[in-house]
Amino acid sequence: MGSLGAFVEPWRQKLCEPNQHVPNELPQYRTESQVDNLVTSSHPQSFELGTGVSIYTNTLLPAILKARFEVILVTCFWAPSSTLSALKDALERLAKQRAQLIRESGPDADIAQPLRVRICFSSRSLLQKLFHTTSRDGYIYPPEKWPTQLGLPHPDVLRAGAIDLQVKSLFFLPFSVMHPKFVIVDRQRAWLPSCNVSWEAWLEGCVEITGEAVGGLMTFYRDTWDRYLDISSHAAEHPNQIHNSVHHVPRAVSIGLTSVQSPARRFAALDGKVTPTVLLPSSHHQNPCYRPLPWSENPAPPATPLNGAIIRLLDMSEKSIYMQTPNLTSAVVIDGILNALQRGVEVTIVTSKGMMLLEQIVTAGTTTSICLRSLTRRYNQLLHQALDSRPDGSAASSEPMLDLEAGRGRIGRLRISYFHPNIQNQQQGLPEEPVQSHLKLTIVDNQYTVLGSGNMDRASWFTSQELGILFHSSEFAKVVSDTVSDGLQGRTDVVFDSRTRT
Repeated sequence: MGSLGAFVEPWRQKLCEPNQHVPNELPQYRTESQVDNLVTSSHPQSFELGTGVSIYTNTLLPAILKARFEVILVTCFWAPSSTLSALKDALERLAKQRAQLIRESGPDADIAQPLRVRICFSSRSLLQKLFHTTSRDGYIYPPEKWPTQLGLPHPDVLRAGAIDLQVKSLFFLPFSVMHPKFVIVDRQRAWLPSCNVSWEAWLEGCVEITGEAVGGLMTFYRDTWDRYLDISSHAAEHPNQIHNSVHHVPRAVSIGLTSVQSPARRFAALDGKVTPTVLLPSSHHQNPCYRPLPWSENPAPPATPLNGAIIRLLDMSEKSIYMQTPNLTSAVVIDGILNALQRGVEVTIVTSKGMMLLEQIVTAGTTTSICLRSLTRRYNQLLHQALDSRPDGSAASSEPMLDLEAGRGRIGRLRISYFHPNIQNQQQGLPEEPVQSHLKLTIVDNQYTVLGSGNMDRASWFTSQELGILFHSSEFAKVVSDTVSDGLQGRTDVVFDSRTRT
């Protein structure tokens, strides 16, 4: 497993098969050129862990405050929260600072040019989803609703600071949320967090990139949220405006924003080395392909770039798979894990117990704990089958792993852990101690790292629009792995380990 080509060629061929076309996808990735445009490169700048509000206040809001001409903020859930309050505060302070600079510098200064801010989300409330427009143009909130319904600054405050704000929502019944989360500033820097603008104190991750992949993100944004947007303008026409503007907004610290800290926060600065990168959208689908009867065969999931990438990575794994996901209810993922174990691949799974149970039952008809019990039962069957087929024909040993490690019918090690909050931090009452893990991370053979919004559950695989990003770099994989390992100290319980089972 050396070059990215070992992953890309079979992945591309599968996506471009004529029988894989599904109507009404948003957006579509079916032609070779559409798929090839997803294969790009990036300069990873940082990776961090924390809760949603800590990631927003320490990283995303300071980045937004340094924007010169454009901010794009895409999230799934939008709810009253410390995160939303911090965002409102940041926009108000930014608008007031810009208004002051405009008064001091005059109407012809760079600062007087509008700062284009676009906020996009999918889910705000049950009623909002039930009565949402079916138009692919979505619903644009009128300015008078920004303060009352969305918790955003008053339009007069933003207008005085030359901030051109638009807020749009997209949702399609019955379950089709737009689940990606990303921030793009001035079309040059992008962040892909796992967190929403919401209140939950969950463990989240965020990767920052520059480079060609940011252009791919802009294309994804345009095709989903703003189909008439000219993405060739601004940065291309004004390359010096971003870095050399005479009048610029001071950094967040001078504006007085408060950074919220989490005991789980970990930050790893990266060297920005050019890294082969693949953008992995999963298009929105309205048909969940339910098979309600328990004896019904599981249907194949839509062949999206993200779905196809996870399947391909599981199939090509040779040594190890690390998977951290809030939920695990996707049958095709569980099958891929079992196939990898049967080839001798070591698999580590970190997930959450009892997280979003109602959502799991409604969208999948099962739960993560049920699926994990099924996984361990099927894994044990593989162990016994391997022992029964030993070449020496001797009776099965009471210590099967010793026989397997000796090289006879070796099955890969399976280790499953549930996330929990750090007990000591909870007892001390430390704020923002994460109570669940919401990080979405897959690392294969310590070379391929997938981050983004996609869960290993049925909703992400069948109906939700998702966005993942794959990095092919052993150095990047190690930084992410080490950072996550450090952040999980004292926050996981092993519930199954084939090497120590009795």
